[in-house]
Amino acid sequence: MKKKAGFPVLYPNAAGIDIASREHYVAVNPDAAEQSIRSFGSFTDDLHEIAAWLLQCKVDTVAMEATGIYWVSLYLILEEAGFDVVLVNAKHVKNVSGKKSDVKDAEWIRQLHSCGLLSKGFQPDHFTRTLRAYMRHRKNLTEMAATHIRMMQKALEQMNIKLQNVIADITGKSGQAIIKAIIDGEHDPQNLVKLLDGRIKATKESICKSLHGIWKTENLFELKQSFDLYHTYQEMIKECDLHIKGHIEEKASYCESDQTQPPYPVKKKYKTNKNNLNFDATDMLQKIVGTDLTEIFGITDTNATEIISEIGLDMSKWPTAKHFTAWLNLAPNNKVSGGKLLSSRVPRKRNKAGQIFKMAAFAVQRSKNWLAIFYNRIKMRSGTSRAVTATARKIAVIFYKLMKEKVRFCPLDRDQYLESFKVRQLKKLKQQATRLGLVLVPDNLVT
Repeated sequence: MKKKAGFPVLYPNAAGIDIASREHYVAVNPDAAEQSIRSFGSFTDDLHEIAAWLLQCKVDTVAMEATGIYWVSLYLILEEAGFDVVLVNAKHVKNVSGKKSDVKDAEWIRQLHSCGLLSKGFQPDHFTRTLRAYMRHRKNLTEMAATHIRMMQKALEQMNIKLQNVIADITGKSGQAIIKAIIDGEHDPQNLVKLLDGRIKATKESICKSLHGIWKTENLFELKQSFDLYHTYQEMIKECDLHIKGHIEEKASYCESDQTQPPYPVKKKYKTNKNNLNFDATDMLQKIVGTDLTEIFGITDTNATEIISEIGLDMSKWPTAKHFTAWLNLAPNNKVSGGKLLSSRVPRKRNKAGQIFKMAAFAVQRSKNWLAIFYNRIKMRSGTSRAVTATARKIAVIFYKLMKEKVRFCPLDRDQYLESFKVRQLKKLKQQATRLGLVLVPDNLVT
């Protein structure tokens, strides 16, 4: 009777860990310990005990699920202890049939990992991990500040103050001055209008009408607290930016700039978004990366910093640009069976770096460059959503090339792009005509 063949064991000294908030189940090779599956707590001492037990069992590689944020501390401790830690997507780990339990999950992860069936998830280095923590915290602060902007608008609307209808942004100089005066007790529209900046396009008469309201104590109290909290978050964002700047400066100080490259031309400064960094990170990023990423259409120093905080500085983790765009969830997920394309839908799961590229793509649609032409062409054919994704993929490919090859961005000429597009379209039409047994005839030869 022939022995059934199974998957070859590539990592006999592998371990699997099922992560939870209160306890972690750890499974090792049954030959390495009398009790091959153990339960540990989630306190720091327990995590060090896990590392000590794995060293005792002569484990050299560990696989664990990316469950919430509960894996972070254990991952860092095991990495510091010298283990090769493999973090895997929970969706890629399918449990055996039957009753589900934490014990079975840990053993199943170990078995899959010992056979080399689990792919290692991306994990950043120390610089990237720290920058990511700062940038994500900054984003949370920005969203909280935006919440209190909406609450200010709500309080004004409840008092029938239509300030947001005549001023584009109530967080601007004029809007904040008027709101501050209202909170301080000034309710006369004629006096409030005097606080307007000269650049406001709306007439003083219309703004004066918008400031005739029904003053209510409870709404004024809500307006005051929202106003104070908004400015508190703004101060916290500035403090966070100081930490981000210090962290990037420290990294830039260790990077020697390439003196062989010609100096970058001084770029014209445009009006920036209020949510951008409170300092110019372009020069520091150029030292760290080796090229100016802000030359790419739609990429500013702020979203370049956000992308680096998500992907790191080492692009060798993605062999080609196709691997990079697939990881970003910007490339079609082609499913082929029997030689037939079943689906090419882009995965719905969101990648944080991919979302930043989509925001950059949305920003270029009104530009006067070849990428804007590409965006509008896809939009007319397939709609806004697909146009944003396709353009984001283009920007990501350019970003990948600049980061990996340390070269400058050399954009296509607008007319050159249009001409190349016409050539491709003509070639496609000729191929279609050949399949139909037809011949294309130029207009000047038609009688």
